[in-house]
This record gives sequence, structure tokens and C-alpha cells, in this order.
Amino acid sequence: MTVPEAKLTEADAGVVPKGEGWFILNIAEAQGFRSERFGVAVRFEGETHFPDLAFNVRVLEPGQPNCLYHRESQTEAFLVLEGECTAIVEEQERPMRKGDFLYAPPGTAHVFVGAGERPCAIAMVSTRIMPETLLYPVSAVAGRRGASATEETESADEAYAGSPPPEAVRLELPW
Repeated sequence: MTVPEAKLTEADAGVVPKGEGWFILNIAEAQGFRSERFGVAVRFEGETHFPDLAFNVRVLEPGQPNCLYHRESQTEAFLVLEGECTAIVEEQERPMRKGDFLYAPPGTAHVFVGAGERPCAIAMVSTRIMPETLLYPVSAVAGRRGASATEETESADEAYAGSPPPEAVRLELPW
């Protein structure tokens, strides 16, 4: 069996793979997304190419969270590629810097907040075994950094209500 190469096409704000198959794509050229509240990211996930895996690179400014504090039914792993951040894991703050790795088994509550003097880039990898369950608990620690839901919920729509949707952009790499 030979696996075909996926076609790369220009999208609104960068290149995206189309169709099934393998591909090579530099993340600086890939279509990414910017959220004023949650930074910029290139997200490789979805049914066509990544039915069982998600791989994302998120760039955070100092003080900027990557999302809201949450726990999910998936295994996740995180590697700081550049800069510094604070990981809030199970209500504990832990500093992370370039080269630091965090493993989060299913059910581990977590969020990251950019730290230091310059942007932080984090590679984020997750299994995607369905059905996925999420919980956004209220967190005093994450709340002090603007990274907690105001009420506990299992709904992402409820947790992120009032946050503007991200816009398509090319990722601005800090390296």
C-alpha cells in the first residue's frame, strides 16, 4: 500500500493541507489563528489528517493564557520551544522554560500563561479518542491570570461566551 501525498493549497492566511495523505508544511507558512485573549496558534487537528492526534503550536505574549483552565479525557503533552510560561496544573503554578516538558494524563486540570520578557512558543500534542469530555472548573489560581471559567461547565460554548472568535493569520514565530 502506498499512501498518497496531500495537496497543499493557499487559504485565507496561509497554507493548508487538502485531501488525505502525508505532507510536509513549515508552520511559519501554515494558516494559523489569532485570538487577542489566547494568543496565536497553528492547529493540526481534524478528521481528515488527524483523527487520533492533535498537534498545535501556540505562541503566547507575557501574561496571555493559551485557553481556559480545563480538564479533559485525552492524554496531552507539552514542550516549551521558546521563551517562558507558567503552567497551572491542578491548582499549582509551575514555571517552565525552553526545553521543559509537561505530561498530562487524562483528567489533569491545566492551562499555560506566557511569562518572561518575550513571547513563549509551546508545542501541544494530544490524543483524540472519541468521545472527548471536557470540564472547565472554576480555578482561583487560574482566575488571577484571567484563565478560568466564571462558572463550572462542560460546555466550551458556555466557558468561552463573550470571547471573540479567533481570526485566520500566519503564525509569527518568535525564533
